[in-house]
Amino acid sequence: MFETIASFFASVLATLGLATAPATEIAPRRVVSLNLCADQYIMALADPGQITALTHNARDPEMSYQARQAQRFPISRGSAEEVLALEPDLIIASPYQRHDTLALLKGRDVTFLDLPPAESWSQIVDQVRQVAKALGHPDRGEALLRWMEAEMVAPIGAPAHRPVAAYYQRRGYMTGTGTLVDEMMQRTGLTNLAAKLGKPALARVSLEEMVAARPDYLIVESATEAVADQGTEMLHHAAIADIPRISLPQALTVCGGPSYPKAIRRLRDQLAARH
Repeated sequence: MFETIASFFASVLATLGLATAPATEIAPRRVVSLNLCADQYIMALADPGQITALTHNARDPEMSYQARQAQRFPISRGSAEEVLALEPDLIIASPYQRHDTLALLKGRDVTFLDLPPAESWSQIVDQVRQVAKALGHPDRGEALLRWMEAEMVAPIGAPAHRPVAAYYQRRGYMTGTGTLVDEMMQRTGLTNLAAKLGKPALARVSLEEMVAARPDYLIVESATEAVADQGTEMLHHAAIADIPRISLPQALTVCGGPSYPKAIRRLRDQLAARH
Protein backbone atom coordinates (compact mmCIF):
# COMPACT_ATOMS: atom_id res chain seq x y z
CA MET A 1 0.00 0.00 0.00
CA PHE A 2 1.05 3.55 -0.59
CA GLU A 3 1.60 5.57 2.56
CA THR A 4 0.22 8.77 1.11
CA ILE A 5 -1.93 9.91 -1.77
CA ALA A 6 1.00 12.05 -2.90
CA SER A 7 3.31 9.04 -3.14
CA PHE A 8 0.62 7.14 -5.06
CA PHE A 9 0.32 9.81 -7.69
CA ALA A 10 4.08 10.20 -7.81
CA SER A 11 4.22 6.56 -8.91
CA VAL A 12 1.47 7.16 -11.46
CA LEU A 13 3.34 10.13 -12.84
CA ALA A 14 6.56 8.15 -13.05
CA THR A 15 4.76 5.40 -14.95
CA LEU A 16 3.42 7.97 -17.38
CA GLY A 17 6.82 9.57 -17.77
CA LEU A 18 5.63 12.84 -16.25
CA ALA A 19 7.41 12.86 -12.92
CA THR A 20 10.25 15.05 -14.13
CA ALA A 21 8.24 17.15 -16.58
CA PRO A 22 9.16 20.81 -16.11
CA ALA A 23 6.54 23.10 -14.62
CA THR A 24 5.19 25.83 -16.86
CA GLU A 25 5.48 28.40 -14.07
CA ILE A 26 7.66 28.88 -11.02
CA ALA A 27 6.28 26.57 -8.36
CA PRO A 28 5.34 28.12 -5.00
CA ARG A 29 7.49 26.95 -2.09
CA ARG A 30 5.14 27.59 0.85
CA VAL A 31 1.51 26.60 0.27
CA VAL A 32 -1.18 27.11 2.90
CA SER A 33 -4.70 25.72 2.61
CA LEU A 34 -7.66 27.49 4.20
CA ASN A 35 -10.14 25.20 2.44
CA LEU A 36 -10.90 21.61 3.51
CA CYS A 37 -11.61 20.58 -0.08
CA ALA A 38 -8.35 22.16 -1.23
CA ASP A 39 -6.52 19.88 1.21
CA GLN A 40 -7.37 16.91 -1.02
CA TYR A 41 -5.99 18.53 -4.15
CA ILE A 42 -2.84 19.76 -2.41
CA MET A 43 -1.94 16.37 -0.94
CA ALA A 44 -2.52 14.71 -4.32
CA LEU A 45 -0.67 17.25 -6.47
CA ALA A 46 1.97 19.12 -4.46
CA ASP A 47 5.48 18.08 -3.52
CA PRO A 48 5.42 17.29 0.21
CA GLY A 49 7.97 20.05 0.79
CA GLN A 50 5.59 22.63 -0.70
CA ILE A 51 2.87 21.96 1.91
CA THR A 52 3.31 24.47 4.72
CA ALA A 53 -0.10 23.98 6.36
CA LEU A 54 -3.45 22.28 5.79
CA THR A 55 -6.74 23.11 7.50
CA HIS A 56 -7.37 21.88 11.04
CA ASN A 57 -10.11 19.57 9.65
CA ALA A 58 -7.62 17.80 7.40
CA ARG A 59 -6.85 15.31 10.19
CA ASP A 60 -10.49 14.66 11.11
CA PRO A 61 -11.51 11.24 9.70
CA GLU A 62 -15.17 12.26 9.74
CA MET A 63 -14.46 15.20 7.42
CA SER A 64 -11.33 14.30 5.48
CA TYR A 65 -10.87 11.06 3.58
CA GLN A 66 -7.12 11.70 3.64
CA ALA A 67 -7.01 12.24 7.40
CA ARG A 68 -4.32 9.60 7.85
CA GLN A 69 -2.06 11.14 5.20
CA ALA A 70 -2.62 14.60 6.67
CA GLN A 71 -0.99 13.58 9.93
CA ARG A 72 2.43 14.19 8.41
CA PHE A 73 1.72 17.81 7.54
CA PRO A 74 1.35 20.90 9.76
CA ILE A 75 -2.12 22.33 10.23
CA SER A 76 -3.43 25.85 10.70
CA ARG A 77 -6.50 27.24 12.45
CA GLY A 78 -6.68 29.89 9.74
CA SER A 79 -6.32 33.10 11.72
CA ALA A 80 -4.65 35.95 9.85
CA GLU A 81 -1.84 36.19 12.40
CA GLU A 82 -1.09 32.47 12.24
CA VAL A 83 -1.13 32.38 8.44
CA LEU A 84 1.09 35.47 8.19
CA ALA A 85 3.63 33.81 10.47
CA LEU A 86 3.79 30.87 8.03
CA GLU A 87 5.01 33.25 5.28
CA PRO A 88 3.06 31.58 2.44
CA ASP A 89 3.52 32.42 -1.20
CA LEU A 90 0.30 30.61 -2.21
CA ILE A 91 -2.95 30.47 -0.21
CA ILE A 92 -5.83 28.34 -1.41
CA ALA A 93 -9.03 29.48 0.27
CA SER A 94 -12.80 29.56 -0.14
CA PRO A 95 -14.85 32.46 -1.49
CA TYR A 96 -16.74 32.28 1.81
CA GLN A 97 -13.59 32.69 3.91
CA ARG A 98 -13.72 35.17 6.78
CA HIS A 99 -13.29 38.61 5.26
CA ASP A 100 -11.30 39.96 8.21
CA THR A 101 -8.69 37.24 7.80
CA LEU A 102 -8.30 37.67 4.07
CA ALA A 103 -8.31 41.47 4.30
CA LEU A 104 -5.14 41.34 6.40
CA LEU A 105 -3.50 38.86 4.05
CA LYS A 106 -4.36 40.44 0.71
CA GLY A 107 -2.05 43.15 -0.52
CA ARG A 108 1.02 41.16 0.46
CA ASP A 109 3.26 39.22 -1.90
CA VAL A 110 0.99 36.19 -1.81
CA THR A 111 -0.94 34.48 -4.59
CA PHE A 112 -4.55 33.60 -3.75
CA LEU A 113 -6.70 30.91 -5.31
CA ASP A 114 -10.36 30.70 -4.29
CA LEU A 115 -12.13 27.36 -4.68
CA PRO A 116 -15.93 27.24 -4.27
CA PRO A 117 -17.59 23.89 -3.50
CA ALA A 118 -17.60 21.63 -6.58
CA GLU A 119 -21.11 20.50 -7.49
CA SER A 120 -20.31 18.52 -10.65
CA TRP A 121 -17.59 16.49 -12.30
CA SER A 122 -16.91 19.32 -14.75
CA GLN A 123 -16.25 21.66 -11.82
CA ILE A 124 -13.90 19.08 -10.28
CA VAL A 125 -11.99 18.92 -13.57
CA ASP A 126 -11.63 22.70 -13.62
CA GLN A 127 -10.44 22.76 -10.00
CA VAL A 128 -7.87 20.01 -10.49
CA ARG A 129 -6.38 21.99 -13.35
CA GLN A 130 -6.48 25.28 -11.45
CA VAL A 131 -4.75 23.85 -8.39
CA ALA A 132 -2.20 21.86 -10.40
CA LYS A 133 -1.28 24.99 -12.35
CA ALA A 134 -1.08 27.13 -9.20
CA LEU A 135 1.21 24.53 -7.61
CA GLY A 136 3.45 24.52 -10.67
CA HIS A 137 2.58 20.92 -11.63
CA PRO A 138 0.01 21.04 -14.46
CA ASP A 139 1.00 17.62 -15.81
CA ARG A 140 0.19 16.05 -12.45
CA GLY A 141 -3.29 17.49 -12.74
CA GLU A 142 -3.86 15.78 -16.08
CA ALA A 143 -2.54 12.48 -14.69
CA LEU A 144 -4.84 12.77 -11.69
CA LEU A 145 -7.84 13.39 -13.95
CA ARG A 146 -7.02 10.33 -16.06
CA TRP A 147 -6.84 8.22 -12.91
CA MET A 148 -10.14 9.59 -11.61
CA GLU A 149 -11.89 8.98 -14.91
CA ALA A 150 -10.62 5.41 -15.00
CA GLU A 151 -11.92 4.85 -11.46
CA MET A 152 -15.40 5.98 -12.48
CA VAL A 153 -15.82 3.75 -15.53
CA ALA A 154 -19.07 1.82 -15.13
CA PRO A 155 -18.79 -1.98 -15.12
CA ILE A 156 -20.09 -3.92 -18.11
CA GLY A 157 -23.57 -5.32 -17.66
CA ALA A 158 -25.04 -2.65 -15.40
CA PRO A 159 -28.76 -3.33 -14.79
CA ALA A 160 -31.22 -1.57 -17.08
CA HIS A 161 -33.58 -0.88 -14.18
CA ARG A 162 -32.69 2.28 -12.29
CA PRO A 163 -33.53 1.85 -8.61
CA VAL A 164 -34.79 4.88 -6.71
CA ALA A 165 -32.64 6.02 -3.79
CA ALA A 166 -32.76 8.80 -1.22
CA TYR A 167 -29.64 10.30 0.31
CA TYR A 168 -31.18 10.68 3.76
CA GLN A 169 -29.34 12.55 6.48
CA ARG A 170 -29.69 13.55 10.10
CA ARG A 171 -32.98 15.21 11.08
CA GLY A 172 -34.59 14.08 7.84
CA TYR A 173 -32.66 16.18 5.35
CA MET A 174 -32.45 14.77 1.82
CA THR A 175 -29.88 15.79 -0.77
CA GLY A 176 -31.54 16.90 -3.97
CA THR A 177 -30.74 17.55 -7.60
CA GLY A 178 -27.99 19.80 -8.91
CA THR A 179 -25.54 18.50 -6.32
CA LEU A 180 -22.41 16.40 -6.43
CA VAL A 181 -24.21 13.59 -4.59
CA ASP A 182 -27.02 13.67 -7.17
CA GLU A 183 -24.50 13.35 -9.99
CA MET A 184 -22.81 10.51 -8.14
CA MET A 185 -26.13 8.68 -7.90
CA GLN A 186 -26.76 9.12 -11.61
CA ARG A 187 -23.31 7.71 -12.43
CA THR A 188 -24.09 4.58 -10.43
CA GLY A 189 -27.43 3.95 -12.14
CA LEU A 190 -29.68 5.33 -9.41
CA THR A 191 -32.63 7.69 -9.67
CA ASN A 192 -32.60 10.33 -6.97
CA LEU A 193 -35.90 10.34 -5.08
CA ALA A 194 -35.53 14.12 -4.81
CA ALA A 195 -35.97 14.40 -8.58
CA LYS A 196 -39.18 12.36 -8.48
CA LEU A 197 -40.55 14.51 -5.64
CA GLY A 198 -39.39 17.80 -7.15
CA LYS A 199 -37.26 18.67 -4.14
CA PRO A 200 -34.48 21.34 -4.16
CA ALA A 201 -30.78 20.78 -3.44
CA LEU A 202 -31.49 20.26 0.26
CA ALA A 203 -34.94 19.58 1.66
CA ARG A 204 -36.51 18.32 4.87
CA VAL A 205 -38.45 15.13 4.18
CA SER A 206 -40.64 13.76 6.94
CA LEU A 207 -40.92 10.10 7.84
CA GLU A 208 -44.46 10.12 6.48
CA GLU A 209 -43.24 11.40 3.10
CA MET A 210 -40.45 8.83 3.01
CA VAL A 211 -42.83 6.00 3.85
CA ALA A 212 -45.20 7.12 1.10
CA ALA A 213 -42.40 7.47 -1.46
CA ARG A 214 -40.86 4.11 -0.51
CA PRO A 215 -37.48 4.30 -2.32
CA ASP A 216 -35.58 1.12 -3.15
CA TYR A 217 -32.61 2.29 -1.08
CA LEU A 218 -31.66 4.78 1.59
CA ILE A 219 -28.12 6.10 1.28
CA VAL A 220 -26.91 7.10 4.74
CA GLU A 221 -23.70 8.41 6.20
CA SER A 222 -21.65 5.80 8.06
CA ALA A 223 -21.71 7.88 11.24
CA THR A 224 -25.52 7.55 11.41
CA GLU A 225 -25.59 3.74 11.34
CA ALA A 226 -26.15 3.76 15.11
CA VAL A 227 -28.50 5.97 17.12
CA ALA A 228 -26.42 8.70 18.74
CA ASP A 229 -28.97 11.49 19.27
CA GLN A 230 -32.36 12.72 18.11
CA GLY A 231 -30.92 13.64 14.73
CA THR A 232 -29.95 10.05 13.99
CA GLU A 233 -32.86 8.43 15.80
CA MET A 234 -35.37 9.15 13.05
CA LEU A 235 -33.20 7.32 10.51
CA HIS A 236 -33.81 4.15 12.53
CA HIS A 237 -37.57 4.53 12.92
CA ALA A 238 -39.51 1.30 12.51
CA ALA A 239 -41.49 2.79 9.59
CA ILE A 240 -38.40 2.86 7.36
CA ALA A 241 -36.21 0.26 9.07
CA ASP A 242 -36.79 -2.34 6.36
CA ILE A 243 -35.66 -0.13 3.47
CA PRO A 244 -32.23 -1.44 2.35
CA ARG A 245 -29.35 0.81 3.36
CA ILE A 246 -26.20 1.83 1.54
CA SER A 247 -23.55 3.38 3.75
CA LEU A 248 -21.05 6.05 2.73
CA PRO A 249 -18.60 7.91 4.98
CA GLN A 250 -19.27 11.63 5.01
CA ALA A 251 -15.58 12.14 4.30
CA LEU A 252 -16.16 10.73 0.79
CA THR A 253 -18.96 13.12 -0.11
CA VAL A 254 -18.21 16.37 1.71
CA CYS A 255 -15.90 17.47 -1.12
CA GLY A 256 -15.22 16.82 -4.76
CA GLY A 257 -11.68 15.93 -5.76
CA PRO A 258 -9.87 12.59 -5.43
CA SER A 259 -12.52 11.28 -3.02
CA TYR A 260 -15.26 11.53 -5.66
CA PRO A 261 -14.39 8.37 -7.63
CA LYS A 262 -13.84 6.55 -4.33
CA ALA A 263 -17.42 7.38 -3.31
CA ILE A 264 -18.78 6.23 -6.66
CA ARG A 265 -16.92 2.92 -6.50
CA ARG A 266 -18.05 2.28 -2.94
CA LEU A 267 -21.66 2.99 -3.86
CA ARG A 268 -21.40 0.86 -6.99
CA ASP A 269 -19.85 -2.06 -5.10
CA GLN A 270 -22.63 -2.08 -2.51
CA LEU A 271 -25.29 -1.98 -5.20
CA ALA A 272 -23.63 -4.86 -7.07
CA ALA A 273 -23.53 -6.93 -3.87
CA ARG A 274 -27.32 -6.63 -3.64
CA HIS A 275 -28.02 -7.89 -7.14
